[in-house]
This record gives sequence, C-alpha cells and structure tokens, in this order.
Amino acid sequence: MSPKVNKVLKQSGVIPYRIQDGKVEVLLITSRDRQNWVMPKGDIPNGMSPPDSAAKEAWEEAGVIGQVNTREIGTYKYRKQGKNYRVKMYLLPVEAESEDYPEAGHRERQWLDVSKAIRRIKITSLKRILKVLLLTELFFCYLIMFNFIVSY
Repeated sequence: MSPKVNKVLKQSGVIPYRIQDGKVEVLLITSRDRQNWVMPKGDIPNGMSPPDSAAKEAWEEAGVIGQVNTREIGTYKYRKQGKNYRVKMYLLPVEAESEDYPEAGHRERQWLDVSKAIRRIKITSLKRILKVLLLTELFFCYLIMFNFIVSY
C-alpha cells in the first residue's frame, strides 16, 4: 500500500493597510464563524494570478479596494478540516472601503495598529509575517510620508 500524500492547497491573501493620523493601521476581519481574527484570503482560481486572487478576496471578505503589491511578503501554512493550506501574502494599500460587499453580513472588520493586530491573530506564522512587516515594509511608508527617501 502506498503512503498517503497530503496535498497542499494554494491560497493567497492580503494585509490591507492605511496610514491614519501618521500611523500605520491594518484591517482585520473575523472568520465566517466570527471565532477568530484573520486577514482576507482564499483559493486561487484557475487562470488568476495570486495577487489578483488576493485582491478579489479583499473585496469579497473585507469590502476594501486597492492596488495589490505584486511582491509576495511571506507565506504561512495552516490546517483546516483535514486539509493543508499554504497562503501567499501580499500588501494592499487600501484606497476605498465599502459598507456593502459580498460577505458584509458574515464578518466583522476592524482597523488596528500593527502591534494590536499581532496580538489578535492566533496563527503564529501569520503573526511572524506581521512582525516583519512592522519592522520593514511599512517603515518605508513612514520614510516616504516624511520625505526621508531621497532620489538618486
């Protein structure tokens, strides 16, 4: 008898963020059962790139729109109902937020500073991505915002 192969299902997701009153905030949403705080993510449909799929999930699950940065900022794995998932994560600077979106009645959402978001999320590897984000990616937003980056 051959050993059972555990297929890893591929997903993509976003970390929606904004600069509010000079501080970086990220948007968390609840899982559909409203038990956990998570980031928008989902399966990658055939023929769709991971960043495009992540943008679609951001709209459907959180009601936010923006231009997804196509550079992957990290991956995390999780297991649900006996299946293994690997999620590629991307940054999404939020340009618009709607009250009327496909999963509005099934999820809550909340803007938080990055350190509070890290405390709310239970998935350790997703927390790690947010910690790196806190130290690197969004730091550049501050630099740009305060004109510390000079063109060569």
